Formats: sequence, structure tokens, C-alpha cells
Amino acid sequence: MQAINVRNKLHLHGKKVILVLLLFVGFAAQAQSFLWARKNNPYYDEKRKLTYGFLIGLHTTSYQIKYSDAFVTQLDTIFAVTPEWKPGFSLGFIVNYRVHDFVDLRLTPKVAFYEHSLLYRFTDGTSEKQLVETTMVEFPVLVKYKSMRRGNVRMYMIGGVKPGIEASGKKEIENVTNSLEVTAMNFNLEAGLGFDLYFPLFKFSPEVRFSRGIVNHLDNQENKYGLPLRYINTNTITVYLLFQ
Repeated sequence: MQAINVRNKLHLHGKKVILVLLLFVGFAAQAQSFLWARKNNPYYDEKRKLTYGFLIGLHTTSYQIKYSDAFVTQLDTIFAVTPEWKPGFSLGFIVNYRVHDFVDLRLTPKVAFYEHSLLYRFTDGTSEKQLVETTMVEFPVLVKYKSMRRGNVRMYMIGGVKPGIEASGKKEIENVTNSLEVTAMNFNLEAGLGFDLYFPLFKFSPEVRFSRGIVNHLDNQENKYGLPLRYINTNTITVYLLFQ
């Protein structure tokens, strides 16, 4: 039964990843039509050292967990804990500084809305979900490496770090002793790629980025939901639409 559930989870996750990739491939195909069009904003990059804009992000995210020793030695009621992928979105601003013809330094402060879900399966055949909803203020600091511009298209790779802090303040108003608790801060490594598409009045950039948390996001191991776990980090796949 557990093997079937694992296969189902992988199948659903695979569908989401394929959907994200198809969306990005669609943008890439559209970019090809810009290669031979009349050159828009030919001096966009040369004239501007500092540019601004805004972004919209659509993501799918999941926890990655490690079991504690108590899960093996003390707990005889919990059969498994399974992370589930959940959608969300983010809104933010872009501050981009051109360091070199092919290198930019980019800051993208944003507000991101996350849902994380863990499915607890018990030995008596029942199950229970723990849904963790967070609103994070995040401050990605990124380095962008660009190719040569060809017509109205430029491909790029991007990577950096993303610190974040929870903004909702729900821990002050809720009794969380009977729920899964996570820390208010998170820190991620990010990597991705995208396309700059030059229009007459602006630049539009579809981008896909993978983010991996590198700190333990678990806050309280004392209640029944935290006891089986010793480590939680976050994995997120995001499609960004950037306008500059």
C-alpha cells in the first residue's frame, strides 16, 4: 500500500513539473519568433546601468523531511509522514544593476504566499494532514549571466541566495501546541534560466527557477507532529514573469 501511495505522489509531482516545463518551453518557442523581427529598444542595455521593474511568480512547493530517532524507536502509532506539493504565488519588485555587458546583479524583494502539507499515516489505517500556511517577505540576491543579444532575444542563467522571514505573525495569535511548528526564518539557494524578450516599450522575461532550503525549518519537536521529524527543508519550483 505504501509503495502505491509513493508512486501516486511521484506521478502527481511529475505532472506538475511537466506542466511547468511545458509552460516554459512555450515561452521559449515564442522567443524564437523574436529572433528575426525588427530590433526593439536596441540600446536598452547599453544606456541603462540601473533598471527597475516588477514580477509575478507562480510556484509549487513541498517540504523535504528527515525522520528522527523517535520515529523508529518510540513511536508505534505513526506509519509514515509524506510531504505533498502545493501551489502558491508571489509578487515583488526588481532592482537590476548592470555590472558588465554579460553580468547583472539583481535584487528582487517580494512577498510570497506558501502552503506546505504533510500527510501523517497511522498504523490503524487512518491519516491526518498538517497544513502550514505562511506569508514570507523574501530578499533574493542574484547574479545574472547573459548571452549575446540576438534580435529581440537574450538567454540568461541566474542564481544566488534567498533569505526570508515570515510576515503573517500568526504564532502570536494562534495556539500552535497541537500543530506542526516551523521557524519564522528560512534561507534558500536558487538557480534558474530565462529569456529576455525586448518589446518597443518594455522588456519581458519569462524565467523558471529552482529554490532549495538549506536550513532546518522545524521549530518544535515536542508535540506529536514534530516528534517523528528531526529536519525539514523546502523545495520550490517557480515560473516568474518579469517586466522591466
